[in-house]
Amino acid sequence: MVAAAMDRYGRLDILDNNVGVSQRGTVVEVSEEDWDPVMTVNIKTMMLAAKAAIPKMMDSGDGGSIINISSIAGLRAHSSTPYSTSKAGVIGLTFSMAADHAKDNIRVNCIAPGLVYTPMVAPRMDADLREHRRSSAPMATEGTGWDIGYAALFLASDEARWITGIVLPVDAGLLAVTPATFTPMGQQTRF
Repeated sequence: MVAAAMDRYGRLDILDNNVGVSQRGTVVEVSEEDWDPVMTVNIKTMMLAAKAAIPKMMDSGDGGSIINISSIAGLRAHSSTPYSTSKAGVIGLTFSMAADHAKDNIRVNCIAPGLVYTPMVAPRMDADLREHRRSSAPMATEGTGWDIGYAALFLASDEARWITGIVLPVDAGLLAVTPATFTPMGQQTRF
C-alpha cells in the first residue's frame, strides 16, 4: 500500500487506518481462536501500516497525518469484549504514536465512531434495532460512513495542524448521556 502510494504520488502525507472486525462474547465465552483474529485485524494491522508509512512521511520533511479509527466501544463497556478491547488498544496506540512522532511533525489522532450503520453491522440489524440505535443518542439520527469520513478529512487537513493525540467521538452525542437516564424524547428519567 505504501509502495503503491509512493509510486503513484511520490510522497505519503496521510494514513487513514480504518479497519475492524467484531467478535461477540465475554472473556469467559470467547475462545483464543476467536480472540486472536480480532486483535490482529483491529490493532496489529494498524501498527504495521503505520510502521511502513511513518518513515515515508519523515522522508518528505513535511510530516503527515495518521487517523486511526477506533469506536466508542473502546471508551465504554460493550457487548463484545474482544472488539471493545481491540478498539481501546487503538486508542492507546494513537496516544503512543502521537507522543513518539510529534517531533517528526506527524500528527496522530483517533476517531471513535458511535452507532453508525455500516456493512459490518447491517447483517445483524432489523428495523427495530436500527430504530433503537438511532434514537439512543441525543441527536436521534443514524450515522453513516460519511460522518466519519468528514471527521477524518478535517483531521488530515492543514486546518488541524495543531491537533495531535486526541480521540474524537463522532456519535450524535451518545457518550454524553447515560442510557439509563436518557430517553429518545430527550427527557431525563429518574431512578
